[in-house]
Amino acid sequence: MGRVQLFQIRLSHGRVVYSPGEPLTGAVHVCLGAPLPFRAIRVSCTGSCRVSSKANDTSWVVEEGYLNSALSLADKGSLPTGEHNFPFQFLLPATAPTSFEGPFGKIVYQVRATIDMPRFSKDHQCSCVFYVLSPLNLNSIPDIEQPNVASTTKKFSYKLVKTGSVVLTASTDLRGYVVGQVLRLQADIENQSGKDTGPVVASLLQKVSYKAKRWIYDVRTIADVEGAGVKAWRRTQWQEQILVPALPQSALPGCTLIHVDYYLQVSLKAPEASVTLPVFIGNIAVNQVPLSPQPGPGPPPGALSLVVPSAPPQEEAEAVACHPHFANPVSLFTKRHSQPLPSATFGAVSGAPEPCPQGGSPASHPLPPALCVSTGATVPYFTDGSGGPVPTTSTSVLPPEYSLWGHPYEAPPSYEQSCGSADPGLIPGS
Repeated sequence: MGRVQLFQIRLSHGRVVYSPGEPLTGAVHVCLGAPLPFRAIRVSCTGSCRVSSKANDTSWVVEEGYLNSALSLADKGSLPTGEHNFPFQFLLPATAPTSFEGPFGKIVYQVRATIDMPRFSKDHQCSCVFYVLSPLNLNSIPDIEQPNVASTTKKFSYKLVKTGSVVLTASTDLRGYVVGQVLRLQADIENQSGKDTGPVVASLLQKVSYKAKRWIYDVRTIADVEGAGVKAWRRTQWQEQILVPALPQSALPGCTLIHVDYYLQVSLKAPEASVTLPVFIGNIAVNQVPLSPQPGPGPPPGALSLVVPSAPPQEEAEAVACHPHFANPVSLFTKRHSQPLPSATFGAVSGAPEPCPQGGSPASHPLPPALCVSTGATVPYFTDGSGGPVPTTSTSVLPPEYSLWGHPYEAPPSYEQSCGSADPGLIPGS
């Protein structure tokens, strides 16, 4: 064992997560088995965003700095045998963005200590990574408590000469959610044709944009749920819920190289129709206060308004006339529910504060929210509130691994092969 038996950085109270504008304190701990001459002992605190043009590549093409401070803890001298502590303190910038880590870039903060050795001796170095969380208050986003609604109409042909349309309307109860909260989805599908539709799928998508030499977009499916198709000339209503897993917050204020967006996409497989609803993921939940109705600019109560309906196309009018009118919408059942398991999503991090157990006596000092680890492109972060995750109506299973799905390895039969394998009794002259 050499003269330096222990050389490490210890942050005060074992903290790993800090807020912008907060002081970061700690000490450099050195344990020596023999006297150690040195030229200087320095400590630095840095924070930056680095983006590469290739996934999981450490050769960064663009870099943006947020913090770069250095302190000299000791000048030239000699440390005697034993333990030594050198305290330090840094002030984090008030505009420091939240820590983030993805395949094409990351926002990293760390403290690095160096013992500058005399000539012809190797310097001693150690580092410690910490995280910055700039909480996103969802209540600061305009109209965040309003329902999220989008609709589309898809016209298509079937049976060569017939045409029809499908009206797909999707809505959510809110526009923003926090981790562990349930996203309530409702899809109304009106099949105005004589052909059954394919399954309906709702997917929670994460889109991370990286600004390298050009913009790079990383889109992944966080969770999805699939419902059954809609019968011909029927109108159905599909209600489901998705448990929001551990995810980084929407946007990254203070960072110009990485941007995070979330969307809820509801789509039909046949005919192909989809609507996309923007969704915000934050750290402070929406304060759902009932809003008083605002009087609109319309006519006064009791006044009758003259509405002249437009005539539908002749082809659609004939089709509707030949079939019964739509009855009340029927409920659509769910075929598949795919999202990360809550037990795999929420985990503890060493050095993180433990959440207070529900039903127990409150502590003298309130603990910060639970620290979570994401299964996606993110770093530890806090969630607001003490409520645990709410189970969904369907059984949660792990997301499918699309890269392992089977693909057809044999080409479809040719025309000659199809004729050769046909029933001889169906061939003329046999």
